[in-house]
Parts: sequence; structure tokens; C-alpha cells
Amino acid sequence: MKINKLKGIALGGLLLLSTSCQDLLKETVVSQIGNDYMNTAKGFEDATRAAYSSLRTFYGTQLGLTLTEYGTDIYATGADGAYKGFHFYDNQIQPTVDYLAILWDELYRGINTCNAIIGRASITIPGISDATKKLRVAEAKFLRAHYYYILHQQYGPVELRLTETTGPTKDTKRNSDAEVYAQIIKDCNEAIADLENKAHSTDYGRATRASAEALLAKVYLAKAYGPNKAADDFQKAADLCTNLITKYNFRLLDDFAAVHDENNQLNSEVVFAVQYTADQIANATNVGGEGGGGNNLHLFFGMVYDIQAGMVRDVFWGRPFRRLRPTSYCLNTVFGERVNDSRYKKSFRDTWLCNNPGSFNTSFDNSKSRVTFAAGDTTIFIPGFEMSREERAKRKYQVLVPSAYNESLFPPLQKFFDTKRSDRTEPRGSRDYFVWRLADIYLMRAEANLQLGKRAEATADVNIVRQRAGWPGRKEAMRITEAQMTFDFLVEERARELAGEQMRWLDLKRWGLLVERVKRHNPQAQAVADKHYVRPIPQTQIDRSNPGAFAQNPGY
Repeated sequence: MKINKLKGIALGGLLLLSTSCQDLLKETVVSQIGNDYMNTAKGFEDATRAAYSSLRTFYGTQLGLTLTEYGTDIYATGADGAYKGFHFYDNQIQPTVDYLAILWDELYRGINTCNAIIGRASITIPGISDATKKLRVAEAKFLRAHYYYILHQQYGPVELRLTETTGPTKDTKRNSDAEVYAQIIKDCNEAIADLENKAHSTDYGRATRASAEALLAKVYLAKAYGPNKAADDFQKAADLCTNLITKYNFRLLDDFAAVHDENNQLNSEVVFAVQYTADQIANATNVGGEGGGGNNLHLFFGMVYDIQAGMVRDVFWGRPFRRLRPTSYCLNTVFGERVNDSRYKKSFRDTWLCNNPGSFNTSFDNSKSRVTFAAGDTTIFIPGFEMSREERAKRKYQVLVPSAYNESLFPPLQKFFDTKRSDRTEPRGSRDYFVWRLADIYLMRAEANLQLGKRAEATADVNIVRQRAGWPGRKEAMRITEAQMTFDFLVEERARELAGEQMRWLDLKRWGLLVERVKRHNPQAQAVADKHYVRPIPQTQIDRSNPGAFAQNPGY
């Protein structure tokens, strides 16, 4: 279900945009889909497609990245960009920050579309069979659960709206943490019962039973650490992961690098993906980040290569917005072992080839004053260790060593580079965004089993992931023993496997380690405090509610 099929979101006129209505809740509108049109076969199908579109606000965008990777133990701020308060945890994090309101409004818009689908399915719609309606309702329940999961993880307890809202209202409230979890779990279970029992739909991108099981496993794992935990949460999470590992046709790819190959997007490791396309009109519906739409994660991890000797910006090497750079802990500890483990080399770019021939002064490499390049010559190399000046002087290119790293020069994550863009300035990427993949599922099962005291099972799952990541001839050396299978090891293993994939802040939050680990490993973020386990409720939500009805999170 490529994203160009989702253009039905612009179908009608119930979205409140008038400035005269700004004191009313944006969440109370019906997602731009006309009332009568939804009661037709095409309208009902378009509404279901439209319900997926809110995922593109959070996944594959600067907004989503800001709320999931900024200010963690493995990523600190790069030189450019706004929203740095989410790196620093300072007083820039305010209820008035637009990203907080954008995410809130767009997810509630998606929720209300889901509510409309679920409610309209009870009436007779000519041309839609009961079986099809049942399937579409299951998709809507998966999406509603997904949107509430994101809202709950970011903001804490929110309001549960479970029926279609067709007019503005200021009557709001915050449901309890337990109520929100209960509803998410209920929606997931009902979706699992009625979704297609397969890994992926023939209409690729639609939710299946596997998608809903992955979401529910995430939910149980998060719930298991919180005040509303149940004794069987970890076991339920482990069982769902086992289903995903054994009952579908998911398979780890042999090569870690192949997972993120832009020419290999429909690969056997992907459990659920958000669809993007080269269609710029469709991508423009993405409201979650700088760049006007599309999957634009290719922008944010790059270093400033394009003003260096022998280089100019082009489509292949990317457009470096340098929003994030890896912490020293990330590079030296998480990715410190590189003899056996291929993931440093395959996660970070270390070599650039000349696309601007000529002779130039050097900038960051003091072992030489001038360099000369022909097209295709190596211009920049990042060895990942402190190569001596004498050794660097033997090289005909600039060598960037750790002592020269700064907010503009650093090893850039290469998982999201997109060479299919129309030109070097085009920010809108067409790569799908992988929300969940099988390696994550193995590590989730390992985490659940470790918490259940099943160390041997946890070790086995971690070793499956680690052996895949080993260099040829080094895979056995990647195996760990049960004695090495500690929680701290798991914390770092998830960073090695999933760096940059919009999970780290959520992981640290789930474990209750956000403050401890960020203070220990991210010098820029020393202001982090317990209040930062949730974001501020958007001020627009509070202002559009009856006075005192919607409480702000403590500390904001």
C-alpha cells in the first residue's frame, strides 16, 4: 500500500482550520474526510488508507527523531538545527514547542479517522462485504492502539477518545495510566483476532496479525516496568515475540549492511514499515519534519563533508544537516569492539571519494598542508582511532581522527542515506521507514526472558543477533556466555544493533534509566531530570479545554 494510495486524506471538509475556532480542540475533527463520502465503498476504503498517514508524522521525520534519539546516551547535538532543548533538557522544552502540538494534533486526527472507520462499519455500505469491513476495522484498531502507544510514551496518560467526534468540544480529561494501557491492549488483541494471519499483506504496508503482535509485545514490555505492571507482562511479551520469530516467514538477513540497503527495502527482516514514495505530492503530506515531507532521515546524521577538499555536495554523498552526532560513549564503548563485530563499519560512513578534482588546502588534518585529487580518489577517511600524525602524513587524503571530532565533523550514521532523490537539494526521501524488524524482536524476547530469570534463553537470542553481525570467520567469536548476559550488556547490545532507529529514548524511558545513563554518557545533557520521562502537554491542548480540565505534566 504505497503512500500514493493514501492521498485520500485530502477528501473533504471537516478539518477545523479557521482562526476563529483556535480555542477549540483540533483533535475533535474527523480528519478531512467528508461525512457522506465515507459511507460509500470507495470512501470507506480511502478512509482506511488515510488512517495510516499519521504514522508519517512520527516515523522517518525530524519530529520523530527529535523525540526518540535526541538527548540520549548515544547521540548528542550536531552543529545545526533547532529543537536543541531536546538534546540539552533545558528550559527550551516548553509546552509551546510546535513539535509537541503537531504530534498531538496529528495523532488525534489519526485516532478520530480510526474511530470513524470503526463506527461506520456498523452500517450497510453498498459494495463493501462484511468480511472486508471486519478486516478494515481490525486495521483501524491496530492503528488506534499504535497512536495511543506513541502518545502515552511521549506524554504519559492522555485522553481516550473511542468514538467519532464530529464537532468541536472543550470537554476533555486525562484518563489514568491503567486505563490507557488497558485500551491499547484491548485494541491490539481485537486487531490480532481479525487481521490477516501472515507476515505482510499482499497490499504491502497494511497491518497484519504480525504487525499487531509486534506492537502488543512493545506495549507489554513497556508496561512491565511501570506502576501498572502485571506479573505476566514479561511472559506475554516473550510469547508474542516467539510467535513473530516462529510462525511467520521473517528471517534475519545474512549481512547486517543489507538490512539498510536502499535497494533491498522489501526484505525478510522487516516486520512493519511505514510507506514512502518518490511521489513528491504524496510525501508533502508529511508534517513531521524539516524538508517538506518524505522520509527525510537521510538529512540529519551527516557531517560537513561538502566544504572539504575535493568534495562538493551531491545526491550520493547526501545533504548534511548535522542534527545529531554520536557521543564518545557510543563510538568508544558501544561500538568499541570492531575486530569481530561489523556493525561499526556498516553503521557509520568512513570514506568519501572525490567529486571535485583539484588541489586544495587541508582543514582538519594537520599532517599535511595541501592535497591533490583526481575524480574518484579518496578525499576523507575516518579510521575510528587516533592515527598518529606520522601515519596520517603518509596518506594522500585527509584523515579525521577522534581528537578532531566536533559538532560538524564526526562519523555519520549511514543507515538512512537516500540516493534516489531527484537532485542534491531535494530533502524528500522515498525510502520506507522500518518501524520494527526481526533483530529488534529477538532482543525484545531476550530482554523479557532475562527479566523472567531465563538467562540461557536470553543468551541464545542475543547470540543469534550478534553472530549475524560478525565478520566472516569471526562469527563464533561474537557469541557471549550466560555469565556475560547481564542487563547492562543488553542495554548496549540494543544500541549497537538499533542506533538511530528511533528507539533509544523509548528504551531508556522503559528501563527507567534515562536520567542515569544520559548524565553518565552525554555531557551536553546534564540538566536531564525525572520530569523528562514525559514531554510537556501541548499548551494548545490545555487552552482548548475547559479551565483546569487537562492538567500539565509535573515540572512544566
